[in-house]
Amino acid sequence: MEALRLILLYVHLIGFALLLGGGIAQYVTGRLRINAAMLWGAIIQVLTGLGLSAPLRDPDDEPAPAKLVTKLVIALLIFVMVFFSRKRESVSRGHFLAIIGLTLLNAAVAVFWR
Repeated sequence: MEALRLILLYVHLIGFALLLGGGIAQYVTGRLRINAAMLWGAIIQVLTGLGLSAPLRDPDDEPAPAKLVTKLVIALLIFVMVFFSRKRESVSRGHFLAIIGLTLLNAAVAVFWR
């Protein structure tokens, strides 16, 4: 089971990289729109996050339920913001920066909430 958890974690990190990297690439070009990397990153983040929240390890080593719910809510917000804006020619600067900010917040919750 540990190997499965590590594979899920690896794919989860790839999803994070796609989401954040795609967002920063769009921001640098000045054309604020949702690209395929951001969409796939958001999808991967939600799916692998659900898999990682399954009890795959020792019960004493499980993350707090409040942390899991917080990360799920943030990931779903990101997914909704990306999914429903994916076909627009451009999105507002605030909307775009909120996606990037929530992505960074989700990573901070993962790292700093123990």
